[in-house]
Amino acid sequence: MIKRIDSALIPDTPDLSFERSLWKEGFQAIVGIDEAGRGALAGPVAVGAVIFPSDLSVKDRLIGVKDSKQMTPAKREAMVETISRNSLSYAVGYATSVEIDSLGIVFATKLAAFRALSSLETKPDFILLDYLLMSEVLTPQASLIKGDCRSLTIAAASILAKTSRDQRMRDFDADYPGYGFGKHKGYGTKEHRLAIESIGPCSIHRMSFKLI
Repeated sequence: MIKRIDSALIPDTPDLSFERSLWKEGFQAIVGIDEAGRGALAGPVAVGAVIFPSDLSVKDRLIGVKDSKQMTPAKREAMVETISRNSLSYAVGYATSVEIDSLGIVFATKLAAFRALSSLETKPDFILLDYLLMSEVLTPQASLIKGDCRSLTIAAASILAKTSRDQRMRDFDADYPGYGFGKHKGYGTKEHRLAIESIGPCSIHRMSFKLI
């Protein structure tokens, strides 16, 4: 059963309410993580990870940051430099289409998250996730339904994951012409499905997904 959350509990823009509570409990390096590309038919799944200073004023410097799905590509790209400049540490991890086929999308997403966490220069002491739990990691954590709409740190991570993966798919567009990866980023659009039917899948398609 899909869990739902009362829309009244979702703020107009993500804030630092969860982070503030955790800072008061003594946690100082709270990392938000979120993924991009989980439902695509081709390409990797990407996970962004961001740690902000334990300072409420950071919200004033991150005006415009919200769930990446609610932003235009131009606005997402414009926020990347702001996020990186105001963070203590940030990273993006990937799991390839081969790893997705081998492990399944859930475990591959966790692998990408682990790679992102391992790449951080600052070691987190608490993890905020969007509808995911990493039982394999001992760091204290909390999974938030609609986390990218509620937590500023998770929202920032979603932007990093989305923009980084989009660029990788644009690069793949040059390597694998004819599929339109630069346009649809590997998702199952009509154009993409017709291309698969016409020329067949390529090496970055997820062969374990039903539409392939």
